[in-house]
Amino acid sequence: MGIKVSKFGGSSLADAAQFQKVKEILFADGDRRIVVPSAPGKRSKTDVKVTDLLYECNRLAGAGQDIEPAFSKIRERYQGIAAQLGLHVDLDAQLEEIAKNIKLGAGADYAASRGEYLNGILLADYLGWDFVDAKTGIFFDEEGRLDSEKTQERLGAILKQHAYAVVPGFYGCDTHGNVKTFSRGGSDITGAIVARAANADLYENWTDVSGCLMADPRIVRNPEPIRYVTYRELRELSYMGASVLHEDAIFPVRIAGIPTNIRNTNQPDEPGTIIGYEAEDYESEHMITGIAGHKDFAIIAVEKAMMNAELGFGRRVLQALEEEGVSFEHMPSGIDTMSVVVSEDSVEGKKERLIARIHELCSPDSVEIHSGLALIATVGRGMVRSKGTSAKLFNALMKAGINVRLIDQGSSELNIIVGVDNLDFENAVRAIYRAFVVKEPRW
Repeated sequence: MGIKVSKFGGSSLADAAQFQKVKEILFADGDRRIVVPSAPGKRSKTDVKVTDLLYECNRLAGAGQDIEPAFSKIRERYQGIAAQLGLHVDLDAQLEEIAKNIKLGAGADYAASRGEYLNGILLADYLGWDFVDAKTGIFFDEEGRLDSEKTQERLGAILKQHAYAVVPGFYGCDTHGNVKTFSRGGSDITGAIVARAANADLYENWTDVSGCLMADPRIVRNPEPIRYVTYRELRELSYMGASVLHEDAIFPVRIAGIPTNIRNTNQPDEPGTIIGYEAEDYESEHMITGIAGHKDFAIIAVEKAMMNAELGFGRRVLQALEEEGVSFEHMPSGIDTMSVVVSEDSVEGKKERLIARIHELCSPDSVEIHSGLALIATVGRGMVRSKGTSAKLFNALMKAGINVRLIDQGSSELNIIVGVDNLDFENAVRAIYRAFVVKEPRW
């Protein structure tokens, strides 16, 4: 028998009914032996996440104000779940201890982590599985970064002692023995860390969507699902704005060679999306895997005759950006021209200084900064060495009347990035999707 580590998000554990769905999913497959829960999420659009309530309690305590009005809502959530599921865990004692510690100034990390901690206790009692406090097996170093080596060794040893275990997400232990949290969305990171430590055969990430989609459903109506995507493809799509998993959650399972399966708690029969290394066994009917992008970039356009023969020219341009604390996204260039793509926010209030400094360092013929650029990435392993991919993409944009302001393709041939005006962004995404995925428009 193999091991599957299953992580469930906040929407999957928002109330007692969702707990019941999770239990059915876990008990339907004997290989699902370790589960990582998030804190209860929203039950409706107007509801408040438990983690947000805990942050509010910490804020109130820091200001010397009464936390009870906010904490009573937390108490009500957990007690309601426990009562509806018929649990017998001593929840009152846990809640009082947490409230006391928050009042005494335990801090934001401790307060926020208690959402996952309490949900883990409830889920362990409901399943009849062992509860493993993440603080005993996940460690951070002095700089607040995950101590991967120590975590792998300690957590791996702990998990071997439990046939079935619940490990709450989002937090671990710092070098002083205090609770330390990951950034928001960090339960995804915990799930991947646990999967690696357990040497799992599969990491399942259960959420409220049936995997990744080939395009943003806010732009393309009912986009096709992605059944299989490589980690490299997902990295490209995530970088350009596609958001399903926390970026850091990919790394632990990726280096361990463990595939990830994104599934929908509310539609457990859907296969979801598999994320893995190789794609030989997962052929796609489409040349591309997905389309992603976002708006509000700027191009710093530098021109100088014989730039290509001037040693260190590019380095000096980037030095000007570094001095102003601006990082670049892409850098397509020609013989006498150099274009540096940056986010508009990063150069806000700095444009005049940047232009002046580039003139000082490089003596160019001209420097201009053009705003209002949107970048769109068309990603797919099927594009590699395929004839006519670029022609198909640019022909689609031409037919849609969209002017391409920038073209950038990496050496891997896995990704073609085009820059268009912000106003053309949505139409460009639809045009590309139509050209590669459907014969008729679906919007």
